[in-house]
Amino acid sequence: MAKNKKSKTLPIKEALSIEPISNPKKMDSFYCWDGDTLVLNILGTPSAKKDQIGKALGNQLKVSVKESPRNGRATDYMVKFLATEFGISTKAIEVVTGRFNINKQLRIANPQKLPAQILPKTEPVKLEQPSKKQKRK
Repeated sequence: MAKNKKSKTLPIKEALSIEPISNPKKMDSFYCWDGDTLVLNILGTPSAKKDQIGKALGNQLKVSVKESPRNGRATDYMVKFLATEFGISTKAIEVVTGRFNINKQLRIANPQKLPAQILPKTEPVKLEQPSKKQKRK
């Protein structure tokens, strides 16, 4: 006979206030800003060889973690990993959707650092070199 596990539930008002920004499949990019909050669509990879933030895959950012996917442990571990990457506490990261799924949406409040995958891409600056031609007399 299996034991009944108590699950944490939110009061109705709090549960109704936690809504995804939009459907992850309709977002143009894997991230967007909602004021000072960064909203990320993530494709999680549990049981990976190492913790890393990978490349964008369509409208999701691939994030790999070493933790196994049991009872949400991989998501908890991912939140801790991302908190260090963004220079914030784990309390500043909210899992909006996908706690027990590889497809997640996270809200990161006031990130202090941004990984290279999220920094805006800029055009490389071409510096003009002085001409090496010398006048011959």
